[in-house]
Amino acid sequence: MFTGIIEEIGTISSINRQGNSIGISIACKTVLEDIKRGDSIAVDGCCLTAESFDKEGFRAYASPETMEKTSLGDRRAGDPVNLERALTLGTRLGGHLVSGHVDDTGHFKSARSVDQSWEVHFSASPEILRQCINKGSIAIDGISLTIAALTNDGFSVWIIPETWERTTLSRKRPKDRVNLETDLIGKYVHRFLETSADSPLEARDAKLINLLSQGSWGKG
Repeated sequence: MFTGIIEEIGTISSINRQGNSIGISIACKTVLEDIKRGDSIAVDGCCLTAESFDKEGFRAYASPETMEKTSLGDRRAGDPVNLERALTLGTRLGGHLVSGHVDDTGHFKSARSVDQSWEVHFSASPEILRQCINKGSIAIDGISLTIAALTNDGFSVWIIPETWERTTLSRKRPKDRVNLETDLIGKYVHRFLETSADSPLEARDAKLINLLSQGSWGKG
């Protein structure tokens, strides 16, 4: 589990393509400080396992499933990537709960500077948008962000100077793919409403109120 607060930008030092999977080596510093073999590290929002490491970086494997669902297949040696170590029980949750299991990819559309901030627009699939709300949380390439506005084919976010400077968003160009993970709690609610679609409206509302007030996920 992650928070979506990026710790550093690493650099892909090499990619070894193995059929529909890859072995990937990433040069970095901060995430190596207390690294152990088997640790989870979010790479552009994708939860990968550090299989080995040295003082220059770590190496991980991305399965065919990861390659199909994320933008890692677009990456090349020399590309920058957002990195975050898994949170600990003593970590402040500065962003939101991010699993590192990417739901889908979207595309960077445009960015405009307003004062010192940036308004950034992304395209997304209908399935992703059905799980999004205004002012809700979303992880973009592993970055915890708040949705400012929804459109028929995407959404926009506002980026503060700190995030713009410390992540790879400032290097994106139109049509670049990005990894998207919707809010974990929103997924539960979305699933609940899907499975309750045939229930009477009053019964569904009562279950939803009970769900939200008591945290009774999956009961009743």
